[in-house]
Amino acid sequence: MPATELWAGALSLILIHEETGCQHSALHAARLLDQLCDSADIDDATRRLCERASSRLSHQERRHACAA
Repeated sequence: MPATELWAGALSLILIHEETGCQHSALHAARLLDQLCDSADIDDATRRLCERASSRLSHQERRHACAA
């Protein structure tokens, strides 16, 4: 999968996670970010940022979509 599609997919899933609290979206976003980390064409700062985001998304406390 080209890097552009990985970035778009990761950002889309992060937004879905933030809007709905969907843990599956967070985990899928983390996997895409991990794939981006493995890419040879990103710089070290971007790689560290992807690693931080992936780690945070992977280890979040489960929360419900509704605020009730």
